[in-house]
Amino acid sequence: MAKPLAAPTGVPAHPRSAASAPRKSAAGKALAAGRTAARRGAVGTAVRKPRQAEDKRSVILSAALGLFSRYGLHGTSVDQVAARADVSKSNLLYYFANKEELYVSVLRELLHVWLEPLRGFSAEQDPREAIAGYIRRKLVISRDQPDASRLFCLEMIQGAPLLRDELDRELRTLVARKSDVIAEWVRSGRLRPVVPHHLVFGLWALTQHYADFAVQVQAIAGRTLQDPAFFEETVENVQRLVLDGICVPAAEAVGVPSAP
Repeated sequence: MAKPLAAPTGVPAHPRSAASAPRKSAAGKALAAGRTAARRGAVGTAVRKPRQAEDKRSVILSAALGLFSRYGLHGTSVDQVAARADVSKSNLLYYFANKEELYVSVLRELLHVWLEPLRGFSAEQDPREAIAGYIRRKLVISRDQPDASRLFCLEMIQGAPLLRDELDRELRTLVARKSDVIAEWVRSGRLRPVVPHHLVFGLWALTQHYADFAVQVQAIAGRTLQDPAFFEETVENVQRLVLDGICVPAAEAVGVPSAP
């Protein structure tokens, strides 16, 4: 009986297995790539979720600020805020348990923004430059965030029932520290004698007026801080009103008599 012919050298005995090998390899590669992509996607999702949550929270706070500053706490509903923020009511309540918590969160955010310019005061600064810069930054806030200023004013008029603790802690502490800075400017002869907190009150009144009473400003001046020329005119005039009243001229500060 004739022996079966041996397969030629280099030719697989089962051609199908050779053909299937590349297919298995490609499938394995695809599976591995899929797993890698899934892992990357999971990492990306983990990074995005906190960011998306923070973005959603910011949108809700912004919508609430616009409504609270116009209608107050009692004139605004959770449904109105949700509609303005373009989120469901249940989604809003996921971030804020109730309307009061949302309102206090808005107030805390705006208090932080409102006080930020004052934090920059230091005894080492030239008081004229420091106060001039403060006036400009406060007027920028009045121009760019008038709703925040109006809401804070409204809360103060109502006796700050929900912000009292914040005022007694953060606001009072900061003003006390910066009053020490102003007192040092007075002691060093760089400012005329002034009770520090009265200076702070005056700065707040002069700068926030343009936000809180923007309608009145427009009725009288015909313009608002949104007009770039009027904004610069306001900065210059408020700075002059304050600085010419409290700053000691350089000649006097160094003991050289000023010209008659």
